[in-house]
Amino acid sequence: MSPRWNENRLTAKLGIDYPVIQGPLGGLSSQRLTAAVSNFGGLGSFGAHGLAPEVIKDVIGEIRSLTSKPFAMNLWVSMEDEGARTSDENAFNRSLAPLAVHIDALGAPRPTYKPYSPKRFEDQACVLLDANVPAFSFIFGIPAREILEECRAKGIVTIGTATTSDEAAALQQAGVNAIVASGFEAGGHRGSFLRPAEDSLTGTLSLVPQVVDIVDVPVIAAGGIGDARGVIAALALGAEAAQLGTVFLACEESGASRLHRETLQRRNAGHTGLTKGFTGRLARAVHNRVMEDLNRNGTEILPYPPQRELVRNLAIAAEAAGRADLLPMWAGQSASLSPCTDVLPFLTSLVEEISEIAGPITRWSAARRKKQIVK
Repeated sequence: MSPRWNENRLTAKLGIDYPVIQGPLGGLSSQRLTAAVSNFGGLGSFGAHGLAPEVIKDVIGEIRSLTSKPFAMNLWVSMEDEGARTSDENAFNRSLAPLAVHIDALGAPRPTYKPYSPKRFEDQACVLLDANVPAFSFIFGIPAREILEECRAKGIVTIGTATTSDEAAALQQAGVNAIVASGFEAGGHRGSFLRPAEDSLTGTLSLVPQVVDIVDVPVIAAGGIGDARGVIAALALGAEAAQLGTVFLACEESGASRLHRETLQRRNAGHTGLTKGFTGRLARAVHNRVMEDLNRNGTEILPYPPQRELVRNLAIAAEAAGRADLLPMWAGQSASLSPCTDVLPFLTSLVEEISEIAGPITRWSAARRKKQIVK
């Protein structure tokens, strides 16, 4: 019997109905969105890297109060960049300079220097292990062997993120259950960990088949996927699921601000760019005035995460003033394909469209995977 497009190794492993995964969305996650995607039959995800362990525990509890279906919690393995702990007040003031003009114009108080206070990935991961979450996804590296072994012992599905085929090979060697192949079209941070992000900018169309051909675990395509066409393309490339991020940011259920959602819902939202200016790490967002200012030659950028904390001061004031041009607005290159304002109607329509044309592609992809296994 020919396989159905929504049934494969990954959906069986995760216990989900559809191979549609909601991107974790970093600090713009919400418990409502995570639960809504999971309740529909996809895999909802929550980006918890910026939260203290005790807060993560509460978030997991709230998600579980909203859904009995599988969901994923996402963390960053690498929590800081070199120089984060030694960055001083003089560096802070130099990096504040291009932002101070806007902060002053908005009538907001200028931030003052505070020493960096680190968070530990290991402390966050312990919360996920203690809570026995259904799935643990991560970017910016590979957790320690002991953490992955405990995940296996507890039956927690592990999902690593690769931006190159070399990273995918390293993740498979570590024993993860699935790999997200994240092309540079994706919104938010580039999760590269073997080489600098600037040297790891492979597009989704190129990256996914490369990863599929060298690993034997399920591959999840990510980057620039915003509608049924993108999901079908991911399946045709050999992926067993598609991860969508920006399209869910536009939904009312997301944790994005009203200005952010409204921007993504406009047809001209697709003009995005890469910058280190918003956080200190390379990331994709809507191209706007503050990105231009921070991308100018000679502008000093603090390491991650001190730069992120600095820019947050402008973001809070800009949002209060309704200034979308001064807000970091994470978005992928397919932002203009994002018609989603409500999760349930979007997912219903998405599944219906995929079901109409995915049969032949699914059969072809399954046959090719069998050939790869034989090799």
